Amino acid sequence: MIKVHHLNDSRSQRVLWLLEELGLPYEVVRYERDARTRLAPATLRAIHPLGKSPVIQDGDVTVAETGAIVDYLLDVYGEGRLRPAAGTEDARRFTYWLHYAEGSAMPPLLLKLVFGLLPRRAPGLMRPLVKQISDKAIAGFVDPQLRDHVGFWEAELARSEWFAGDQFTAADIMMSFPVEAGADRAFDPADRPRLRAFLSRIHARPAYRRALERGGPYAYA
Repeated sequence: MIKVHHLNDSRSQRVLWLLEELGLPYEVVRYERDARTRLAPATLRAIHPLGKSPVIQDGDVTVAETGAIVDYLLDVYGEGRLRPAAGTEDARRFTYWLHYAEGSAMPPLLLKLVFGLLPRRAPGLMRPLVKQISDKAIAGFVDPQLRDHVGFWEAELARSEWFAGDQFTAADIMMSFPVEAGADRAFDPADRPRLRAFLSRIHARPAYRRALERGGPYAYA
């Protein structure tokens, strides 16, 4: 049986969702973030040297990185499901969004999270200065990037209902985390009707809800 090494409030929630969409049996091995640092526990390093989640184990095979896990599960168990036919325009879009989600979309969202946390973690006397620097970095560098990304997502969903065409695919599972995190800290869904509709569609999927039941409370961290 596939084991998912699952960290609370993490991107590994997407792996649970994919497994539910594929109808595969799996075991969830849970890890909790440090309440103060929000970092993963050291025990994850016994599974993978970087100590990050998600990681899956499928017999003797260990796979890390969400996109690589998605590729592996679709290659081994997908039977053509949740990805467009090879050689099509939708397949090219699928590959793009599969890699874009982590490679381009998440870095500015993570920067906004980190810069927002810095003032709270700075020593008391340094806090005003750190906040001033963080606010300038967010306003001058991070937020403009996020506006570009969010505008791009909204425009792409005008082309088709889903990110890689008219059918739901694993690319939408990959893009769920950036869009959910973006709605939490980068845009108001009321101002982005296509993204709001995308979120409503994914949240209504039975497999998404089952994955939440298996994974536990989920903040878009």
